[in-house]
Amino acid sequence: MKKIDFKKEWKHLYQASAKEVVQIDVPPANFLMVDGEGDPNTSQAYCDALEVLYAVSYTVKFMVKRGALAIDYGVMPLEGLWWADDMSSFASADKSKWKWTMMIAQPPCVTRDIIQLAVAEVKEKKKPAAISKIRLESFSEGKCAQIMHIGPFTEEGPTVERVHRFIDARGQRVGKHHEIYLSDIRKAAPAKWKTIIRQPMK
Repeated sequence: MKKIDFKKEWKHLYQASAKEVVQIDVPPANFLMVDGEGDPNTSQAYCDALEVLYAVSYTVKFMVKRGALAIDYGVMPLEGLWWADDMSSFASADKSKWKWTMMIAQPPCVTRDIIQLAVAEVKEKKKPAAISKIRLESFSEGKCAQIMHIGPFTEEGPTVERVHRFIDARGQRVGKHHEIYLSDIRKAAPAKWKTIIRQPMK
């Protein structure tokens, strides 16, 4: 059986510096995605999205491990795209009006057929509320700026501003605010949470 650590394979995408903003090129990748809106701290839709994303991702992982491919890999981190129709509500932290796409990257060896089988199995065995909302989609950001934020989500503001200043000095912000969650917030202290802040640019 072959073991692959895709976080190491894609090191420049999942191991950012906390000291300085850097520019990277993000290639296309396939993601399981669920869209929603509302405050992630209180929204049932947000909880439902995470439930189905993890359920399908882990089912896919074990299908690949036990199947003909015989590849053992770690499920990739949770990621989120965040925005609002009125970006002033996003800037003012009015989370009730936030919109989001939560997503988990899938390795290149994972085919659409495997995803369909995994979704069917999860639907039958666990019946998660958001099973009808999950999809597989290719996502490409291209040129981006990113940095590692260490600490609670509520203290991301200055880190986000650093990314924006970096981009504004070199070009223009495009796309959606992107976060990659590297810590298990159920176990780690908030002061040690690691979140990559990424913003597409041109």
